[in-house]
Amino acid sequence: MIDFDESAVPRQWFEERRESYSLVAERRSLPRAIKARLFGTYEVSRRNFEKFSREIASGQPGPRLVLMVGAGQKGMGTEALYDDPDTTLIAFDIYPSPFTVFVADAHRIPVKNESVDAVCIQAVLEHVLDPARVVSEILRVLKPGGVVYAETPFMQQVHEGAADFTRFTELGHRWLFRDFDAIERGAIGGPGLSVYWAMKYFFRGLTRSRKLANILSIPFGLFALLDAVMPYGQVIDGANGVYFMGRKSGKRIVPREVFEQYLGAQ
Repeated sequence: MIDFDESAVPRQWFEERRESYSLVAERRSLPRAIKARLFGTYEVSRRNFEKFSREIASGQPGPRLVLMVGAGQKGMGTEALYDDPDTTLIAFDIYPSPFTVFVADAHRIPVKNESVDAVCIQAVLEHVLDPARVVSEILRVLKPGGVVYAETPFMQQVHEGAADFTRFTELGHRWLFRDFDAIERGAIGGPGLSVYWAMKYFFRGLTRSRKLANILSIPFGLFALLDAVMPYGQVIDGANGVYFMGRKSGKRIVPREVFEQYLGAQ
């Protein structure tokens, strides 16, 4: 269900697609999972998804429908969603996988207006050409009172090659979801984790080797542990990634209010 005249997804790539195949290479989830647990980002996501599940249940007792955007794989910390017997997950991505129900572009979600109870979009908005349009689609498909949860990078280098377009500060992320009442928002990884990312790409440029760079940068992963002792405002300003959980309310933040939403230390 991809309109190739409107989408950045290459028709040739799609015709040659394989299961669980990204625009760049095979997605290896195990190394990512190990690093996420070591650096603490997994625990943040796990806690957030548990709260996300509770928020969905509070607004919709009994069976509920959650749309998973760009969920060709299980995301980090999403067990609370996948294990909930009262939650039906409808996952889609631009490639087929054992988890996807259909293949589509998030700029045009082939789902009816106000038809889902919640939407999850984890580590996806950096890979779309027009994040605001994708968020407007999320708003459209959510029922009144529906809940959204998003995780998006800030201080991260390019990944997925040409299919990587945008980064957001925590406040910029909040503005992107200005049509939602905030339930919770914050950082996933702080300046220490950002140092690790920077050194990994530094060594990649120096050695021209992804594998060697991954090995050489391992000691710098210790900086990520220091994020836990920093004031949270400093973590926000140097966040490696940010998250937003909000509820569709029919109200919108206006420009004159945006500075009041700042959570950083400056």
